[in-house]
Amino acid sequence: MVSGGSSRVHAALMLATTAASLDRAVVLFATDAGVAALLAEGAAGQEVVEEARRRSLGVATFTELRAAAAELGVRMIACETALRLAGIAAWRLAPGVEVAGMATLLAAAGEIVAF
Repeated sequence: MVSGGSSRVHAALMLATTAASLDRAVVLFATDAGVAALLAEGAAGQEVVEEARRRSLGVATFTELRAAAAELGVRMIACETALRLAGIAAWRLAPGVEVAGMATLLAAAGEIVAF
């Protein structure tokens, strides 16, 4: 995930949870503005409105998808460089989120799908 935008994060989480539910090993690597999607505090601002809209339509929300991803064993990694550039401390990340660099992603990844 390179974008913190609600639609892109939602799509990445939908793809990750779907792949994991099909017993595929999934690594979700967030960089640039995408690292905000891995913060413990969750949605804010416009994302709250979008979350309510999704919920009203019976579509899985960001919060539900991130929880499902964790439950399904999706490995979530926040880019160390992106965290530094954004001034985000690692303790602010959701439980279970790792902090690592691109080398860790490449070592863990088979196929790479980018959002």
